[in-house]
Amino acid sequence: MIDLVFADESIVLRPTVVRVDIRALEHNFRMLRSLVGKTRVMATVKANAYGHGLVRTAQEFLRLGADELGVAFLEEGIVLRKAGVTAPILVLGGIIGNQIAHFLEYDLQITASSVLKIRQIDETAAALGRRAQVHLKIDTGMGRIGVRPESAPALFDAAVEAKHCDIRGVFTHFSASHAADPGFTRMQLERFLEATRYFERHSLPMPLRHAANSAAVLQHPEAILDMVRPGIMLYGVYPSAETRRTVELRPALSFLTRVVYFKSIPAGAPLGYDHTWVAPVGTRIVTLPVGYGDGYSRKLSNNADVLIHGKRYPVVGMISMDQCMVDIGGDSAFNGDEVVLIGRQGEECITVEEIAERIGTIPYEVLTSIGHRVPREYIA
Repeated sequence: MIDLVFADESIVLRPTVVRVDIRALEHNFRMLRSLVGKTRVMATVKANAYGHGLVRTAQEFLRLGADELGVAFLEEGIVLRKAGVTAPILVLGGIIGNQIAHFLEYDLQITASSVLKIRQIDETAAALGRRAQVHLKIDTGMGRIGVRPESAPALFDAAVEAKHCDIRGVFTHFSASHAADPGFTRMQLERFLEATRYFERHSLPMPLRHAANSAAVLQHPEAILDMVRPGIMLYGVYPSAETRRTVELRPALSFLTRVVYFKSIPAGAPLGYDHTWVAPVGTRIVTLPVGYGDGYSRKLSNNADVLIHGKRYPVVGMISMDQCMVDIGGDSAFNGDEVVLIGRQGEECITVEEIAERIGTIPYEVLTSIGHRVPREYIA
């Protein structure tokens, strides 16, 4: 099955593709379950499911036993609803007032991050004759959205008083759970647990408490609580080099293309924009139909390898929007030969971590930068 953004079915003929291994997703979900047991799971599928394709990946996680889905934006939730997904979906990001009616129309759970927000949600729900499902956000140290712990009682009071809102959850987000030093994460967890004791003190039902992202699941079991929100670990990538490998994860994504042109060039021939590479000797060059417009970063110009016939070859010249070139030396390659940008071919492997290190970023950015014009293909 191929998940497409373009309506034109001829796009399936494009030689550049992201291939997603369903078996790897299954393995990673099993590894998650081995750590969290029967704890409720919100599978995070924001940013096009970390580049893996929003709809199909969400459907697979639900099939595997995820209880809920987490997205970043209202639009992502609407896409899932229109695709027939009926499971609970929480939009984790901040909202503005005119979006609330759409949350209610599509039965999406809302992050209420301030007293003003909860009042806006309640007023809109009342006007539409609906009930809003809300999760209350506490900022314990991330600094993005949510009330500080000392202001949490006011938010909780407002949520309890709201006549058209159901308090479904309360959550925070860790800013350094991927780090080797556990100190700040433990402090955040203590702040969060203390804030949520409000419900016990007022003899109110405790909403679902959730704080643990992938890194916290892997190395902070005390943070698992009532629900977890794993993201990158489900896709087979560890949150950081420091994060403990408490379970074995398997990368699910391969980024592939094919040779579309072959030529020989003499010594001294320049390649690409600005002539950033000049052939030191006569050599053979192949052109690939992929570029920074697809998410293959321009920072990889003269700074990456690809795999052809199971062997590494360097990317040479400036990467263009839609094309790049590879020096294969005295070897041969033919039009249509598969080229691996990320993934395994034979005994060689190019990991997302390697690409991230070469361009000075994190694996998250590499995965989520792969563009929508690249078809996603699913193998099981």
